[in-house]
Amino acid sequence: MSQPSPKPQQIPVVVLAGFLGSGKTTLLNHLLHRSGGSRIGALVNDFGAIEIDAMAVAGALGDSTVSLGNGCLCCAVDASELDQYLERLAEPTLGIDVIVIEASGLAEPQELVRMLLASEHPGVVYGGLVEVVDAAEFDDTRARHPEIDRHLALADLVVVNKLDRAADGERVLGLVRTLVDRAAVVPATYGRIDPEFLFDCRPSEERIGQLSFDDLHEDDLHEDDLHEDDAHEGGLDEEGLNEGDLKGEGPNEGAPRHSPHDHAGHLHAAYDSLSFVSPGPLDPRRLMTFLDSRPEGLYRIKGYVDFGPYDVRNRYAVHAVGRFLRFYPEPWPAGGERRTQLVLIGSGIDTAALEKELEACKSDAPHADEHGMWGVLRYVRDPEEDGADPA
Repeated sequence: MSQPSPKPQQIPVVVLAGFLGSGKTTLLNHLLHRSGGSRIGALVNDFGAIEIDAMAVAGALGDSTVSLGNGCLCCAVDASELDQYLERLAEPTLGIDVIVIEASGLAEPQELVRMLLASEHPGVVYGGLVEVVDAAEFDDTRARHPEIDRHLALADLVVVNKLDRAADGERVLGLVRTLVDRAAVVPATYGRIDPEFLFDCRPSEERIGQLSFDDLHEDDLHEDDLHEDDAHEGGLDEEGLNEGDLKGEGPNEGAPRHSPHDHAGHLHAAYDSLSFVSPGPLDPRRLMTFLDSRPEGLYRIKGYVDFGPYDVRNRYAVHAVGRFLRFYPEPWPAGGERRTQLVLIGSGIDTAALEKELEACKSDAPHADEHGMWGVLRYVRDPEEDGADPA
């Protein structure tokens, strides 16, 4: 059967949404400072004449920030106008790896997603919807804004933020999980989540001749919390800093602060991961059965898949965040080894069971059947598609 032609590398665009005060700017600034060597472009949408959020982010991004103030992005521009903003960030000379749209707290996420899917810019691709909620204020927010239930149902990843301030955080987490539609639900304080949930972090070593955000903050890993937007969302709590990290109290008294290479201080230490490598191809039908039934807590899947006789020319890059799933066909590197390589990241996942399920996807069939790739091709973005369901 005819296979899609590989497309030029596109920059994923992630929508970061949530009601006022949920901690979106805090989360974005965290991503900027823990980008793993990747370069992030931000489109910041403040509601108000004084663009506080944009100023907070611009301090880190400089020319890689585009701000649209005094209104909701989904109401102020149409898809063609959005393309103009994205074009600035997709300029090759900037070297942007991922674009994050921080929506106004009053924006409508569904409209933003539709605008991105209708984008005609060839250099960008929709990368998923992340909804941030304030755990401490969740009940009151639902009472004031019942539409939050609809927003949660649309999300691909939900960050339940400010759990340290919630008296009954576990109840809120459980409630949010009942309101989502297969989206991953990630608990957080001060917006600290693993950036790899949203995008592939590029090693700093690849940034020859350019300082990454990680380089700039290597010797100051914790003090940036003082500059996050909780300062204008109600003030910083003393608990915002890990006193053990700063003062060396307890069993590690006198120990140095965590370095970027000290895994005990990394966010991913709280999560489980599975690396799966297969020298042989996978059966597309079996893999789609696995992906369609992926368990709660499996937040992220990334890597490359070899479908063998189903497409001998291309490998398929896979990108999954929560319920969001996309495949991107690309030519096999000349002379490179053909194999499947996947990384799965989650919390509370049974890695042994997942590995067993992936092993069952292996195939030694010498020929492809006519309809075997249909399930996969549903998640290969057609450049002509617009307005489709984001997941």
